[in-house]
Amino acid sequence: MRVLLDEHLPVDLAAALLGHQVDTVVGRAWAGVKNGDLLQRMRGEYEALVTIDRSLEFQQNLAAFPFGILLVGAASNRMAHLLPLAPAILEALPGVRPGEIRRIGA
Repeated sequence: MRVLLDEHLPVDLAAALLGHQVDTVVGRAWAGVKNGDLLQRMRGEYEALVTIDRSLEFQQNLAAFPFGILLVGAASNRMAHLLPLAPAILEALPGVRPGEIRRIGA
């Protein structure tokens, strides 16, 4: 599955998502791009966005986008808090549907 990690997640998290083609917003040189523009850029390139941005679902009509979103609820964006959630992210990725927001963790 083609997955994009949002800019507020550490690049190292990509290594924990084995079996998926994972890019990062930073790696794509999209850091600082507004959410609406980021979602438009994802069209046709990605099947899922992994983010910790809880405001995303209130800013955009996510049902209109052809990819799913995993909203990770962790105490912080540090690997120590995210790595324990990696198995749940891996389990959720294959089932997330276009336009769906699936919450992982707290």
